[in-house]
Amino acid sequence: MTKNVHGFIIIMIAVLFIAICFTGCTSTSPQATTPAATPAANETPQQKLVIATTTSLYDTGLLAYLQPKFESQYNVKLAITSQGSGKAIQIATNGDADVLLVHSPAAELAFMQTGKGLNRRTFASNYFIIAGPPTDPAGITNMTPENAFTTLLLKGTNQTANVSFVSRGDGSGTQTAEQNIWKSAGYNYTVNVEKSGLWYIEAGKGMGETLQMASDKGAYTLTDEGTFLAYKSNLTLVPLVTKGASLLNIYSVMAVYNDKQPVEKIQMANNFINFLISPQTQADIGAYGVDKYGKSLFTPMSVTVPTAKAGWVGDYSTPATDLKPATVVTTAAPAANATTAAPVANATAAQ
Repeated sequence: MTKNVHGFIIIMIAVLFIAICFTGCTSTSPQATTPAATPAANETPQQKLVIATTTSLYDTGLLAYLQPKFESQYNVKLAITSQGSGKAIQIATNGDADVLLVHSPAAELAFMQTGKGLNRRTFASNYFIIAGPPTDPAGITNMTPENAFTTLLLKGTNQTANVSFVSRGDGSGTQTAEQNIWKSAGYNYTVNVEKSGLWYIEAGKGMGETLQMASDKGAYTLTDEGTFLAYKSNLTLVPLVTKGASLLNIYSVMAVYNDKQPVEKIQMANNFINFLISPQTQADIGAYGVDKYGKSLFTPMSVTVPTAKAGWVGDYSTPATDLKPATVVTTAAPAANATTAAPVANATAAQ
């Protein structure tokens, strides 16, 4: 009996020893843990730059075309939000964007006067056109923009068959241009046009969607030429009015400033501005669309400096370097060459 107990004790000790050894062999030591990956010593974390822009620059695909070029050059990720110019300016005013990229010169100058904009540079232009059904039931083909709008208003309010107009109705740069044409034609937009009848339709949408709506309804609309060309294959509309000083469409870029904006972010915004006005990007803008549409969707400033109202055309050659606005904000002075077309070789004459 004693022998059996002794043997049992020996066996239990052996089992316990083996268990302890097994546990020691299978436990995970701190050295076995894979360390978290760390960035290389010379690797710079990628920054993000928020761009508030107009729908025409987005709908035409120009920004998508330029985006990878800038991102690879500066190791920056662009976050692009596309709105009408009015909404884009509001986003910038609220401090929710780093760069503002729009085509509403009067509103841009007002924004700059608030001290929230820096380094405004004009980088491209094109023209608005009045597009409509090929049958042109209102008979506006080749009229001046003002005469065309007057004709549309008179025939629309008289309920002429198949005469209707689709407006952006979204506070965009295109709608502002439309309102300027109404004013030039002698009408008060709010009193005489906006609520003048069922013929006048406010889409409240971007340019591409507005064009599609006008096409579906067989209506007229005001559009920038670039977006029209980009959507042309899906539309039944044709250009009817293409000439007139009031159809000039100017695109500018500026950095957004506020007291919470890190200086590094403003410097990166300046990099984006300088990228747009650089010779290489100007050449890229001039070439964009030629292969697909037979002409460029935008005219870079390196090709033509358009004739415009004083101040509407901003600086287009001086590098953006300011990191904060001037202490005293004064009325914006007309930009150099703002009212005179530059004698650039192969320049396109103002329409």
